[in-house]
Amino acid sequence: MCGGRGTRLDAPVEKPLVDVCGRPMLDRVAAALRGSSVGTVRAVTSPHTPNTRDRAADLGLDPIEAPGDGYVSDLGYALDRVGRPVVTVVSDLPLVAPEHVDAVVAAADGGAATACVPVELKRDLGASVDDALVFDHEGTAVCPTGLGVVGPADADADIDAETNADTNTDTDTDTDSDNAHSTMYLSTDSRLALNVNRPTDIALAEARCE
Repeated sequence: MCGGRGTRLDAPVEKPLVDVCGRPMLDRVAAALRGSSVGTVRAVTSPHTPNTRDRAADLGLDPIEAPGDGYVSDLGYALDRVGRPVVTVVSDLPLVAPEHVDAVVAAADGGAATACVPVELKRDLGASVDDALVFDHEGTAVCPTGLGVVGPADADADIDAETNADTNTDTDTDTDSDNAHSTMYLSTDSRLALNVNRPTDIALAEARCE
């Protein structure tokens, strides 16, 4: 997902093209997906990110040009044009790795997965936190981070989940009202707690590049 305006970052380039450790975030996320078990990788761009669309074409990503009406709306637009289950990932998660993608796919087990990190972890790192996304999970405040799986039977209400994954986590499985398998995958991996939403997040991510 790389069609947002990225106004909080206030960067001289479109948000997905912001460099982290010498590479645009778009390139880093695409490399993680291509190194994982997923098949076709598609870049969901919008009229807000024309340069990102061009860069995605240079990388050989299969494009979907969404209207640019917001994350949830654009994700729904993209989901209408691909098969399910499908991995979804935001372009501001520059430290995501192939093993993270494969872990959340395994957690989904053919259904859906929403991966989160504790808010306390993000605050300890000094990372920005979007309070609107914070929710309680068994007494712990958690926040979705942008990597997940939308399952074949998921209702549209499920598509606004942002997720992350880690190999050293516990998973909790719930069943929604449509009896679709939905897993909340809780991670303490600092790489997945670093969404680049503000200028200070860039430095935090660069300090943890591999």
